[in-house]
Order: sequence, then structure tokens, then C-alpha cells
Amino acid sequence: MIARRRLGSISLDLTELGYGCAAIGGMYRPITRPEADAAVSAAWEVGIRYFDTAPAYGAGFAERLLGDFLRGHSSQDYVLSTKVGKLLRPSLSAPSGVMPFEVEFDYSYDGIMRSYEFSLARLGLAKVHLLFVDDLEPATLGFANYRQHFPKFLDSGMRALEELRSAGDIAAFGLGVSDVGACIDVMHRVKLDCLLLNGRYTLLDRTAGTRVLGMCRRSGTPLIVGSLFNGGILSQDDTETEDTMSYAALARRIASDAGVDIATAAVQFPLRDPLVVSAIFGSTRTQRITAAAAGLADHISESVWGQFTSSAAN
Repeated sequence: MIARRRLGSISLDLTELGYGCAAIGGMYRPITRPEADAAVSAAWEVGIRYFDTAPAYGAGFAERLLGDFLRGHSSQDYVLSTKVGKLLRPSLSAPSGVMPFEVEFDYSYDGIMRSYEFSLARLGLAKVHLLFVDDLEPATLGFANYRQHFPKFLDSGMRALEELRSAGDIAAFGLGVSDVGACIDVMHRVKLDCLLLNGRYTLLDRTAGTRVLGMCRRSGTPLIVGSLFNGGILSQDDTETEDTMSYAALARRIASDAGVDIATAAVQFPLRDPLVVSAIFGSTRTQRITAAAAGLADHISESVWGQFTSSAAN
């Protein structure tokens, strides 16, 4: 089974490897229901007990599918996180064969409460353990919209999260973003229970650096890491002249020379820091899910880790 780590002072134990549901929502390629069902089942079979989803993954499809699976298990046997800040509105212009909804950003008190309640309905579950405020960052919203949404979150959205936690509806809440600056903005102003940082503390990209990790250590905020492959850049075989592709090509060469599987190194890297509670891995390929879990036990020497460190973007 996969080892678990405690979420800071929160009474939740997450498996070191989590399963992210963006892929089963069709974010990267079209996916059939049987494929998605097989992927979630494979994650459970290898011992993953932490699942992360969001309303925007497949415009609600990922939440519906995951909920169908988890209803067969006690909520005490797994940890589930979803996200708030994005409401799904009916769309008559949606392509045939996909969920007919479009995203509307709303980080206010009412928006977060509605998002939470709608997620429970789509999941068909009575309990979500963690809520992450989704994509509250300039990179997603644009700077002008970020300046509008950020005060609304501070003024009323935080109150919604605190009320849900106080009522025992959720165990904890945090921020789920890829933007280091957004992490710093929020953490300077509010106390988060945890942080979900995508693609910024990975084998390829260390731009979270000492600032975000240092803030997390000082505030006692545990970290969950997503986008371990930086949007697939690390697993691509072609090389580009851009810095990120150059770093990726070098990392692949280091792994190849050392006889190390690059995907295994990507999964293991963030977990080397005790601040990190879980590394979220998402794939619709059952073989990759099995390999990711098995790779947690593989040994990678400190000298190889040192080479990876010197090659990473900081």
C-alpha cells in the first residue's frame, strides 16, 4: 500500500500519491466513460486514496464519474478534494457529446457556497474533505479581472470557507494555483490550511523556491504538488530551444544515463521534502498509474538527485 502523510495539524492522512481527475474530464484528449472508469479503478487498486477533482474538469464530467466510483466506498476510506471559484452555467453552444456548460468565475461568498453545493450534487456524495480556491491568479484571470476577484475573495469568499470548516462540512481549505505570486498575495493576507501548487515545485521547475516553501514552513501550511510533468513537457521526446524544453531534455538525459525512469523521478521529487504531503498524478493509462505507484519504492541515488537539481529551472 502507499504510505500516508498527515495534512499538517488537520486530522486527515493523504496517500503520498494522489490521483488528479483532470485527465478523466477530457482535459488533454477525448476520453470514453469506460476508459475513465478503468483509470479511477486502477488508481484505487494500486492503493491511492487521495482524489482531487474540480467542476471545470470536463464541465462537471470528472466530478460525476468520480462520485459514481466513490459512492461504493466509505468516506472514511479516502480523502476527496474539489475546487470552488468556478460556477458551471448552461451553454447552448457546447459541442455535441460534451457536458453543455461553460465556466463563470465567482470567488464571492455566494459563489463559493453555490460551487460547493453544486459539486456535492454532481458528485452524489454527502462529504468533501478539502476545498481549494481554483485559479485565483492573474495567469488564468488576466490581471484586470484578478484585481476585481481578489478583493471579493478576501471580503466574503474567505468567510464562506471558514463557515464550511467551522460547521464541519469540510475539514480544511486552501488555494489551488500555478502562480507563485498569487500564492504569496494570498498567504500574506489569510491563513490557509494547505496549498495546492501546480507545476512550480517539480523535477523540472523549482520556481516556488524559498519564498513559497519558506512561507509554508513558517506558517505551518502543508503543501500538495500537482502537474508533476509540467503539462507533459517533461515526458515529450522532442527538444526545443526554449529554456523549459532545454531543461526537460537535460533531465531526460540525466535519467537515461543513470538508468532512472524519468516519470518515477518526477513523482518522487516533491515527496523528498517533508513539507509536501502528497504528489498528484493524473493519467488515463492504467499502466502508467500502476507504474507511478510502483515507482515510489524505486531507489534514486543522491548524486542523481544532485544532477537533477542543477538542471532545473529556478
